[in-house]
Amino acid sequence: MRTVAIALIALGLAVPACSQTSSPPDGPTPQDNSKDKPSKRAPGIVGGRRTVAAGAQVPPLSAKDKFMLATRNSFDWTSLVRAGLVAGIGQARDSYPEFHQGAAGFGRYYWHAYADQAVSNYFTQFIVPAATHEDPRYYVRGHGGFFSRTGYALSRLFVTRTDSGDPTVNLSEIIGSGAAAGVSSRYYPQSERTWTKTGQRWLIQVGIDGGLNVVQEFWPNIRHGVFRKSLD
Repeated sequence: MRTVAIALIALGLAVPACSQTSSPPDGPTPQDNSKDKPSKRAPGIVGGRRTVAAGAQVPPLSAKDKFMLATRNSFDWTSLVRAGLVAGIGQARDSYPEFHQGAAGFGRYYWHAYADQAVSNYFTQFIVPAATHEDPRYYVRGHGGFFSRTGYALSRLFVTRTDSGDPTVNLSEIIGSGAAAGVSSRYYPQSERTWTKTGQRWLIQVGIDGGLNVVQEFWPNIRHGVFRKSLD
């Protein structure tokens, strides 16, 4: 669990700082209608492509849309950053001794971390949501106190919306992350293919997703306070 905490701190502090140069211009264009589009408030942070602004009304995603969402999140440049952070932490902690140290060892940690997140993206944002008709996007609450909004962000790990907008159990996250952990165990060393190790990877992925929800929830405030961008 200490690995999860370190990963969340790194994601919360390092990744938003990398986002300053990638933010789009503020203010709507004549063709822009913020009520009909996903949020542009967190475009540079990991997971920002699946964020919907507070109060926005957006159409449901088709199965193709969910596939494209998972694909964009898997091949976005921020996915390379996240994989690097996770790989660096894993190597520093010698999480998988079979990978060894040095540049070659980091490469092994890196491609495993990248594959893990890509597999998880496709299961949690496309495969399971398409089957259960769930909306894999994160809807920013945008109001309330710090603890209230943090609790809301973390609760989205267990509660989500259907394609029709009704609340439902977040099978996409719970089952999707578990299935992804099971698939990923096939390309880890034999000694890492136990139920315990698979469960640990499952919990780590859910923990990272929860941390990303919190970052996405407070990104408008971070953007305003650090980068002096409008909350609009």
